[in-house]
Amino acid sequence: MTYRTCISIGEKTPNKIKQILKIALKNSDYAEVRFDFLEIEKIPEALERIEKDLNKVVCTLRPKAEGGEFSGSEKERVSILKLIAEYNPFLLDVEFNTLKRNPSLAKYLTSTKTKLLVSWHDFKKTPGSDELKKRVKQMRKFSKSVKIVSTAKSTEDATRMLELYKKSEKISLISFAMGDLGRISRILCLYLGSPFTYVSLKKAIAPGQFSVNEVKKIINLKYTN
Repeated sequence: MTYRTCISIGEKTPNKIKQILKIALKNSDYAEVRFDFLEIEKIPEALERIEKDLNKVVCTLRPKAEGGEFSGSEKERVSILKLIAEYNPFLLDVEFNTLKRNPSLAKYLTSTKTKLLVSWHDFKKTPGSDELKKRVKQMRKFSKSVKIVSTAKSTEDATRMLELYKKSEKISLISFAMGDLGRISRILCLYLGSPFTYVSLKKAIAPGQFSVNEVKKIINLKYTN
């Protein structure tokens, strides 16, 4: 079985994104470009500069309320999400809460056949099993690609996120827990069916994130021991 990685990129200029993306795709299967790290007016330029590689890019435009850096209005963000969709990236990450609040956006993205990754994050805790299962069921109404991430306060929290893979045969599920206590779930999710795990090129941009080299070393241990 092939275990894939996706390097998260959070840079503040289009030129730097292009440079880092080139390196990232030499070391990883995919890359996530966090467009929310850019000033709004620089996003179209960034899209143009990396257009030829977007078939391997997860595009993310996370608002501050969802742990991101985008500081513009929600109207501006929705417009930019529609613009990104026109470039037909590998995946367009849109928050579950965003799609719930904007049925017209969800309808538009469906009409354009955008490959949507519906995401939901809890930066404070890990909900109970029933709540998590219910959330996944709600999210899959928008897409078969679902990303659900919590914050682990215990190893049991990380285990609970991994248990979601038991009944995920009909969807492409990315489920793990953030933070030091959830760190191992970023690796174990690969063995349970996650299409890839998020990693950094060097410095982590998310709590508990491994670097791509660390993950490669850990995965290789499985074959040498």
